Amino acid sequence: MLDTATRRRRAALFVFMLVSGVGMASWVARTPAVRDTLGVSTGGMGVVLFGLSTGSMAGVLLSGLLVRRYGGRAVMWAGAAVLTAGLAVVAGGAAGSLAGGVFVGLALFGSGLGLAEVAVNIEGAAVERRIGRPVLPVLHGCFSLGTVVGALLGLALTAARFPVGAHLLAVAGLTAAATVWAVRAVPAGTGREAAPEPDAEPKDRLAALRVWRDGRLVLIGVIVLVMAFTEGAANDWLPLLMVDGHGVSATAGSLTYTAFAVAMTAGRFAGGPFLERFGRAAVVRTSAVVAAAGVALVVFSPSPLVAGAAVVLWGLGASLGFPVSISAAGDDPRGAAARVSAVATAGYLAFLVGPPSLGFLADHVGLRPTMGVVLALLVVAALLAPALRPRVRPAAPEPSPPAGPEAARLLDDGVGRP
Repeated sequence: MLDTATRRRRAALFVFMLVSGVGMASWVARTPAVRDTLGVSTGGMGVVLFGLSTGSMAGVLLSGLLVRRYGGRAVMWAGAAVLTAGLAVVAGGAAGSLAGGVFVGLALFGSGLGLAEVAVNIEGAAVERRIGRPVLPVLHGCFSLGTVVGALLGLALTAARFPVGAHLLAVAGLTAAATVWAVRAVPAGTGREAAPEPDAEPKDRLAALRVWRDGRLVLIGVIVLVMAFTEGAANDWLPLLMVDGHGVSATAGSLTYTAFAVAMTAGRFAGGPFLERFGRAAVVRTSAVVAAAGVALVVFSPSPLVAGAAVVLWGLGASLGFPVSISAAGDDPRGAAARVSAVATAGYLAFLVGPPSLGFLADHVGLRPTMGVVLALLVVAALLAPALRPRVRPAAPEPSPPAGPEAARLLDDGVGRP
């Protein structure tokens, strides 16, 4: 049974991810309206989205170092403040039809999200080890649930022609209030390392790179990159993919993204029992195949209805790859912060290269053929899935059982019982 402090800590992480998802989806659901307000092309929108990518990458690159120095809670505070400010700046840029303002706001929002994301995953991995049950899939499920809420809100406000700026400013206020409540319930110090001796400092700076000597971690990093790219492609381009590639309305594009977000949420909340029964490798391999089927139908089907329904497969298949990979990286409590940070960095690399590269390619061949890149990468993830199996360590020899009064004392203490 969980103690009160652990329950509060877990709930706080869930709330933090929930409101982060609301913020992300509120932006994504309004991307067609923002593009029309700014008057930019698909390639120009890719440049604007590059602000989110670069900000996210900067945040995640700094986050691991900052967590090791100050602890997860302090980095969550910083991330919450920056992402809230970013949403407010995006709101102002959209209201004033300023592409530069939206770019800067997305860079701030991405930086805050990147800072907080690594810290939250390190906290979640620590809770998972503490209670001995999967936590990270549900944690990311809360983010997906937030995207459902944000997408539904965006859908309603798009249909009502509600101003984008006012919508995003209200979401920024909600995010600020909820994250302040959540971070206060997280204990200080998780992931913080003791200060190194002055003569050891140069060596310590290489800690984040040394973890990549582990071949298994490299393969996990590739998997998380592919699965994050698959998820990010939908987050960044799905509404426009349906509008420009299949000729549906902006409202229908937002509705399609909502279906994707619902599928992501369902997959993450339902994934725990499958992980416990079949293991990480089998679940992620199956997930990659399901996601590939969904992407293929969206790309090749001539029917908007079939393509719209296929995003459910896309969402279900993409749902577990990122959290399961993070969980695999954090198996060993020794150096878990550095490994989780490294794998999360690989995931955010997908967000860095994804939006602009897909946008530029789409300017030449169209959005639908461009998604074939995602399809090819999913094949790679399916082939590499065995790397997610727990590393087998040799079992320590069992000591000889004590005899006499010492044996009775140990049994009374609960030691040695099955």
